[in-house]
Amino acid sequence: MFLAIEKAVLIMVLLRLFSGSVEILAAALMFKLNNIEKALLVNSSLALIGPIILIITTTVGLIGVSEKLSLFKITCVFSGVALILIGVKSS
Repeated sequence: MFLAIEKAVLIMVLLRLFSGSVEILAAALMFKLNNIEKALLVNSSLALIGPIILIITTTVGLIGVSEKLSLFKITCVFSGVALILIGVKSS
Protein backbone atom coordinates (compact mmCIF):
# COMPACT_ATOMS: atom_id res chain seq x y z
CA MET A 1 0.00 0.00 0.00
CA PHE A 2 1.45 3.32 -1.07
CA LEU A 3 1.16 6.52 0.90
CA ALA A 4 0.45 9.54 -1.29
CA ILE A 5 2.27 12.63 -0.07
CA GLU A 6 1.48 16.01 -1.52
CA LYS A 7 4.36 17.69 -3.31
CA ALA A 8 4.12 20.86 -1.18
CA VAL A 9 4.25 18.83 2.04
CA LEU A 10 7.27 16.89 0.80
CA ILE A 11 9.10 20.12 -0.06
CA MET A 12 8.25 21.58 3.35
CA VAL A 13 9.52 18.44 5.10
CA LEU A 14 12.75 18.47 3.10
CA LEU A 15 13.33 22.15 3.89
CA ARG A 16 12.85 21.51 7.61
CA LEU A 17 15.16 18.48 7.48
CA PHE A 18 17.75 20.63 5.73
CA SER A 19 17.34 23.36 8.33
CA GLY A 20 17.71 20.89 11.19
CA SER A 21 20.78 19.35 9.58
CA VAL A 22 22.37 22.78 9.24
CA GLU A 23 21.66 23.43 12.94
CA ILE A 24 23.26 20.13 13.97
CA LEU A 25 26.29 20.73 11.75
CA ALA A 26 26.68 24.23 13.18
CA ALA A 27 26.59 22.84 16.72
CA ALA A 28 29.25 20.28 15.82
CA LEU A 29 31.35 22.98 14.19
CA MET A 30 31.10 25.20 17.28
CA PHE A 31 32.13 22.25 19.45
CA LYS A 32 35.09 21.48 17.19
CA LEU A 33 36.26 25.10 16.96
CA ASN A 34 36.13 25.51 20.76
CA ASN A 35 36.46 29.27 20.41
CA ILE A 36 33.81 31.71 21.64
CA GLU A 37 34.38 34.28 18.87
CA LYS A 38 34.14 31.69 16.11
CA ALA A 39 31.13 30.05 17.79
CA LEU A 40 29.37 33.42 17.84
CA LEU A 41 30.12 33.84 14.15
CA VAL A 42 28.64 30.43 13.37
CA ASN A 43 25.62 31.19 15.56
CA SER A 44 25.10 34.53 13.80
CA SER A 45 25.06 32.74 10.47
CA LEU A 46 22.25 30.53 11.78
CA ALA A 47 20.25 33.65 12.62
CA LEU A 48 20.18 34.40 8.90
CA ILE A 49 19.29 30.89 7.75
CA GLY A 50 16.36 30.35 10.15
CA PRO A 51 14.12 33.18 8.91
CA ILE A 52 14.87 32.35 5.29
CA ILE A 53 13.76 28.74 5.80
CA LEU A 54 10.66 30.00 7.66
CA ILE A 55 9.68 32.28 4.79
CA ILE A 56 10.32 29.67 2.09
CA THR A 57 8.46 26.94 3.97
CA THR A 58 5.49 29.23 4.61
CA THR A 59 5.46 30.28 0.95
CA VAL A 60 5.47 26.68 -0.26
CA GLY A 61 2.63 25.83 2.14
CA LEU A 62 0.58 28.81 1.02
CA ILE A 63 1.11 27.98 -2.63
CA GLY A 64 -0.12 24.47 -1.82
CA VAL A 65 -3.38 25.77 -0.36
CA SER A 66 -3.71 28.91 -2.48
CA GLU A 67 -6.82 27.68 -4.27
CA LYS A 68 -8.52 27.16 -0.89
CA LEU A 69 -7.60 30.53 0.65
CA SER A 70 -8.68 34.02 -0.25
CA LEU A 71 -6.13 36.71 -1.02
CA PHE A 72 -7.01 38.39 2.28
CA LYS A 73 -6.16 35.26 4.29
CA ILE A 74 -2.87 34.77 2.44
CA THR A 75 -2.00 38.41 3.14
CA CYS A 76 -2.82 37.87 6.83
CA VAL A 77 -0.48 34.86 7.03
CA PHE A 78 2.40 36.73 5.37
CA SER A 79 1.75 39.72 7.63
CA GLY A 80 1.93 37.39 10.63
CA VAL A 81 5.27 35.99 9.47
CA ALA A 82 6.55 39.54 8.91
CA LEU A 83 5.44 40.54 12.41
CA ILE A 84 7.21 37.51 13.90
CA LEU A 85 10.44 38.49 12.13
CA ILE A 86 10.09 42.14 13.19
CA GLY A 87 9.39 41.10 16.78
CA VAL A 88 12.43 38.85 16.92
CA LYS A 89 14.72 41.48 15.38
CA SER A 90 13.46 44.27 17.68
CA SER A 91 14.61 42.58 20.87
